[in-house]
Amino acid sequence: MSLSRIWVYAQATDGKVATITLEMLAKARQLGDTIEAFYGGADADAIAAQLGAHGATKVYATGDLDGALHGVPVAAAVAAAVEAGDGPDLIMLGTTYDGRDVAGRLSVKLDQPVITNVVDVELDGDAVVGTEPIFGGSTEVKTKATAGGPAIFLVRPKSFVAEESGGGAAEVATLAVPDTGATGGARITERFVEEASGPKLDEAAIVVSGGRGLGESEKFEMVEQLAKLLKGAPGASRAIVDAGWVPYSYQVGQTGKVVKPSVYIAAGISGATQHMVGMKGSKNIIAINKDPEAPIFSVADLGIVGDVHKVMPKLIEALENR
Repeated sequence: MSLSRIWVYAQATDGKVATITLEMLAKARQLGDTIEAFYGGADADAIAAQLGAHGATKVYATGDLDGALHGVPVAAAVAAAVEAGDGPDLIMLGTTYDGRDVAGRLSVKLDQPVITNVVDVELDGDAVVGTEPIFGGSTEVKTKATAGGPAIFLVRPKSFVAEESGGGAAEVATLAVPDTGATGGARITERFVEEASGPKLDEAAIVVSGGRGLGESEKFEMVEQLAKLLKGAPGASRAIVDAGWVPYSYQVGQTGKVVKPSVYIAAGISGATQHMVGMKGSKNIIAINKDPEAPIFSVADLGIVGDVHKVMPKLIEALENR
């Protein structure tokens, strides 16, 4: 059994499709016969080849949104298409700022519930079922969409593996945006782009994260130095983000970024459930902590019981002398 038609919310920056979009397309190909995308913006032609290579046969684009917040016009356009009888059986959106905004507005416009925080999607007959982790990831529940109409699912990043299907460029079609009235009046006047070097945290093959065990904010420099030597990305626990040591963009965990690198090094992180939800899917986990009873060791493939202030400098020295 498969769904006849699935729509995936496509997001892109500077002509590069977001990884979460490609991950959802991979899963959609397993569930549906026709996989299509919808996009807010005027540059759909620039991403049509990437979307097509990952299985989308068509991308419905709104065209220029004139600086509007994407959630308003995109949700209005998709809702209008559904109400006109031209909608899909399933709408998949990534758990991003814009994805959540579009999903929430669609829920109201279509009078449909949103199944959130989904890490897997499957079919039960002709019904769509989402798997969601609860209690910090210690338990998983399955929720079936039974309301009729298109099911709306918000998918967590790194839930699926993005894989090309070998398809040609997706056809670009118009997704008409109806009048949004005063709701569509808000405009984006400025964007702040944080300066960064090296791989992105949620895409890096190696991640080195630091926690409260570092002792003070100045010691986070060891984490950044080790990450740079390994050509990886630095990350952090919520504790030191809340303490103001590093920006929120560094946070790994349930309320931060979900990462699945080949190697994850946790330095001075005790292993609160909130943090482990965001990194326990890593292929190889190395934990450094002076407390042998630290929960982080329960998920570690290699545990180093020792003072992070002694272990980290030795690792850095060894790499520098390599």
